[in-house]
Amino acid sequence: MDREVAIGGVALGQRPRVVAAGGEHELEALARADGADLVEVRADLFDDPEPGAMVAALRRLRAAGRPIIFTVRAAAEGGRSLDEARRTALYQAALPHVDAVDAEIVSTALTVDLVPAARAAGRTVILSAHALEATPAQDGLLSLVDRGFGLGADVVKLAAHAATVEDLRTLLAVTLASRRRGIVTLAMGPFGPLSRIVLPTAGSLLTYGHVGRATAPGQLAVAELADLLRRLYPD
Repeated sequence: MDREVAIGGVALGQRPRVVAAGGEHELEALARADGADLVEVRADLFDDPEPGAMVAALRRLRAAGRPIIFTVRAAAEGGRSLDEARRTALYQAALPHVDAVDAEIVSTALTVDLVPAARAAGRTVILSAHALEATPAQDGLLSLVDRGFGLGADVVKLAAHAATVEDLRTLLAVTLASRRRGIVTLAMGPFGPLSRIVLPTAGSLLTYGHVGRATAPGQLAVAELADLLRRLYPD
């Protein structure tokens, strides 16, 4: 990568970083999350996400010491149907209590306001896109990378359903082409588990695992993922 990027005190780029992802019912497991470098809190996986309760949950989780990524995934991107005003309010409430925010590239109205607010607060900005049904063509994925950085991302994250080896090869090619910019790539579906190990070899900065209940198809458990990375990646 051509520049230094960190989430909290965790530098990105030296080796793949493991993210433990979860929602309201995984908060205790996220706090333990042996093997994880960071945790991702999915506000859209809370039973009744509202700012006050969200802040209380983030404060409890922060005591565990790992940097926190916060996201409110929209329904079209594999999350929950929450109106834009509520999603915006959740991001605003969470910002003082997290180290990074992750918002969708296509949520332009939300992102245009969120990015400068996150930068002013010294938070890392991840902008992401999820293709839930199939892996788009390489050119389309690279266009999303350009769009994400154009909106002010520190890191762009792409996740796509991969049903074939060719799909995984497409994600691999996009990762190689974007690795100097700050990229995270993941596959969902049949080739999801393999992608969590293979794509970091091409430069994907983060790889995500679950702590009991998967937050995306194809996730490995954090403990298993961390063990594989320790065995397969030299220090």
